[in-house]
Amino acid sequence: QVHLVESGGGLVQPGGSLRLSCLASGSISSTYVMGWYRQFPGKQRDLVATIWDTDRTKYADSVKGRFTISRDNAGNTVYLQMNSLKPEDTAVYYCNLRRRLGSIIIGDGDWGQGTQVTVSS
Repeated sequence: QVHLVESGGGLVQPGGSLRLSCLASGSISSTYVMGWYRQFPGKQRDLVATIWDTDRTKYADSVKGRFTISRDNAGNTVYLQMNSLKPEDTAVYYCNLRRRLGSIIIGDGDWGQGTQVTVSS
């Protein structure tokens, strides 16, 4: 059982920055992919960024150059540094953890409860 807790959301003006954190606890595989997804009202969750235990990263095109995903050395906390925020980044952001076997990512994984990010003047 894995438990994920997000923090760091809030209200920020356009052009501002926020850093989201996700603390994972429980039975965590040594090979995994942690990531951030976001959900707009009435829409499905979309990938924002992922990071592997090997530090391989992937970003949605819409956030490349503005967002940075990272993790701590212990590997149980993942961060999303969001710079140059735009109103269209407003969404609920969810942390996700999935096991991987080689290059194969297994299942839907575990999800946090979500944290609201609002970009508005």
